[in-house]
Amino acid sequence: MSNKLTKTIIDIGISEKDRKAIAKGLSELLADSYSLYLMTHNFHWNVKGPMFNTLHTMFMTQYTEQWAALDLIAERIRALGEPAPGTYKEFSKLTSIKEVDGVPKAMDMVKYLVKAQEATAKTARKLFPLVEKANDQPTADLLTQRQDIHEKTAWMLRSLLEE
Repeated sequence: MSNKLTKTIIDIGISEKDRKAIAKGLSELLADSYSLYLMTHNFHWNVKGPMFNTLHTMFMTQYTEQWAALDLIAERIRALGEPAPGTYKEFSKLTSIKEVDGVPKAMDMVKYLVKAQEATAKTARKLFPLVEKANDQPTADLLTQRQDIHEKTAWMLRSLLEE
């Protein structure tokens, strides 16, 4: 028996080049999703004011959904044969979402979350043409679900800002 490690070949009908490119895009989506999760959880802990109960509950629902999505995205990256990023350092390089300093007022939290939800939806959408070209239906399905959730959540949050 040889001591050399052998490379496992992945033969799922998607070229190695496309798998790597899709995994890179999914890594960006994972970083945005984690940044959004962390922002939402932070706001859940720190919201105050007349809308406390409504926002506290809404943010918990949102971060709970986001937490479950993180695993789905990371597992798809792994199924494509690439390592999933998993550190703050990696996420900070990959995310398009800027961190919020301090503790904003409740309605400013909502505004930040609208932007972060929209940014995450755009990250998912940006990857879609490559996924379609590579005929990668599992990733297309994941992206479609994530876009739907982020766009609906952004709409619900924007509705709170209207008078």
